[in-house]
Formats: sequence, structure tokens, C-alpha cells
Amino acid sequence: MQSASDEAFLALVSAFFQEALTPDLRQAGRRTLGVHSEIEACRIWHARLFARGWIAPAWPAAWGGTGWSARQRFLFDRECALNDAPVLFAGGLRSLGPLLIEQGSDAQRARYLGPILSGKDLWCQGFSEPGAGSDLAAVSCRAVRDGEAYHVSGTKIWTTGAHLANRMFGIFRTADGERRQHGLTFLLIDMDSPGLTVSPILDLAGQHDFNQVFFDDVVVPVDNRVGAEHDGWAMAKRLMQLARANNTPAALVRRALRHAAERLSGAGLDADPDLRRRLARLAIDVDVFEQLELAALPSAPPKPHDQIAPSMLKLVGSELHQRVAELVMEIAGDAAAASLGAMGVAGKLGGGEVLDVGARAMARRLSLRAATIYSGASEMQRDIIARRLLAGP
Repeated sequence: MQSASDEAFLALVSAFFQEALTPDLRQAGRRTLGVHSEIEACRIWHARLFARGWIAPAWPAAWGGTGWSARQRFLFDRECALNDAPVLFAGGLRSLGPLLIEQGSDAQRARYLGPILSGKDLWCQGFSEPGAGSDLAAVSCRAVRDGEAYHVSGTKIWTTGAHLANRMFGIFRTADGERRQHGLTFLLIDMDSPGLTVSPILDLAGQHDFNQVFFDDVVVPVDNRVGAEHDGWAMAKRLMQLARANNTPAALVRRALRHAAERLSGAGLDADPDLRRRLARLAIDVDVFEQLELAALPSAPPKPHDQIAPSMLKLVGSELHQRVAELVMEIAGDAAAASLGAMGVAGKLGGGEVLDVGARAMARRLSLRAATIYSGASEMQRDIIARRLLAGP
């Protein structure tokens, strides 16, 4: 049930969308395959949201946020999905910005928050390494302090958007302690630093979202450290908690479900009882997920001691999103065997639209295989939930 205040808020959002969310931006939103839409569409939509003052709904108003309630943020996300708005390149907005507001120095907030809000700075995350995926305590990329600078050497992998970002946040090994979590330090690095190189990694669908980043004696000022030296584990845990709380919102899953229903109808498969049953089951599950999201996010950001809600949202949202993508792929049928690289040829031979839909369905399914790994694998989320529940109040 929507209140009068909800209706007034939605009318305000709708009026803005009618003006700012142009057909080409909606098309970019519909054609999103990975974790963000095509980068130029992201930049345009980011700029329009920023100009309206709506780019960081979850940030405190004092730092450029909207001052919206949790329910208003939920409604706004839902409207973005219903209107096929582009999915933003949002590592700075979603993760680093809130962390700097909480844990950064005055100088860091003054330097970085404005460019995050305006879209001038795009941030990638330097956590995973060839020997440290979800087990971040195994990080070995080393930062050696020399006076007022760290010298970073080693590598990071699966770095989403490193080829697009101009800055990176990450954790690096500054000491060897009795526990692997000790001796990690959280640093902010400019991507144009001498000695830093980015090597592309193509995903299963042949898309370039991931990268390996190499550091060869990259110099990072000590002023770019967030938190205390050797306390990077605590900073990383807090950042991941902030990110998981809005990693896969219900609105994003509902958008995918709406597209699944459209594909089912467009393919003439409405009468297939199994597909209709699965679509109905997913619709119920998305409704439940929406209610979980509303109940679990009474305020933002999540409190440091509350790990259950962010982990629950990340776990349920990512696995449900994968199930929807799997159904879309099955609806596409044989056309899902088409590759994205062959779509131009397919269009010239006939049947291009069918193969385009199929290729994108498969690519989306393959891209989402990583959703239950990044920001902490599903197994890790279940461990976090179990430990917190067993610990009691």
C-alpha cells in the first residue's frame, strides 16, 4: 500500500524521468550485460542525476546525499528499474564514498567525495589476487613503506572496470603477522601511476569487464592510506558490508524478471506450463525479496556490528538474479547458442533480432555467474549469517 507521501515522491521521480531518461538511455539500460551499462550511457545518466541532486541517495545529506528515507531509496531504485535506466559504474558511489565518510580523513573527504559525486572520478576495487579470491586474508601484493610513501609491487586480478577507472581502492600487504588478517593496509591509488599496467581479461561471453592489474614499484603517498597502517582488514570488511547492502537490489532483479516475462510472450511460449510455473515462482520470490530488503534496511548505512542484513541481501539477491537469467536463457532456446561477436553477421543473413536476443540472454547468464562470487562468495555469506546467529544477541 502506497501512502500519499509515496505518491507525491513517485510523481516527482516520474516527472524527472520523462525529461531526463531519453529513449537511447533506456535502450542502454535494457541492453546491459555486465555489472554496469555501456560506459558513455553511464556517464550521461550519472551527470543528469548529479545535476538533479539525486546521484547518491544512500549518502548523508551533509555529504551530498538526498536525505531520502530508506523507503524512498527503495522506491527510487524500483522506478529506475521499471524505466530501464542505465546501471551506473558505481564503485565510488556504492562502496568507497560511504567508507570515506565514515573512516576517511578530512583531507581525503575534501579531495575525493566531490569527484565521486560529479562522476569525474571512477573507482575500481583492488582486492582479489591470483592466490586470494574470496579468501582476502591471503593477499600478498606488497606495499613497502619508505618515509612518506609506499612502494607497491605485485598484482590484482578480476578487477572490474580497471580499464575505465582513473582510481583504485584496495588492500595491500604491509607486514606479516601471526594471523593473515594482520598486516594489511587500505590504500587509494591513481591508475595513471608510473609502474601500473592493466591487462584485459575476457569473460565467458567474450566481454571485457575484468582485468589483471600489475604493480611494478608503484609509489603511493602515505596520505592515500585509509585508516591505520596494518588495519586494512577492518577497512575492507566495513567496505564490503556497505557494498553488500546494495549489491543486488530487488529492483534490479525485478527488471530482469520483467524482461523474462516479455521474452516468454515474445517467443510465443505463454502456453508452456513449466515455463509459466517457473516464472510465477520467481515472481513470488522477488516479492518476498522486496519485503526482505525493506525490512532489512530501516536505515543506511548498515551498522558496523550488523553483518546479517547485508549478507542476507547479497546472498538472496545474487542467487535469485542468476535464476531469472537462467530462465531467460532457456526461453531463448536454440538462439542462446549465438555469440555476441556473430550478431552483425547474423543480421545480414536474416533472423538477426532472434539471434541478438538469444546471444544477449546467454551473455547475461554467463556474466551473472560471477554474482555469487564477487563481494564474498555465497558460501562465505552463509558462514557469516550462521556465525552471527550462533553468537546470539
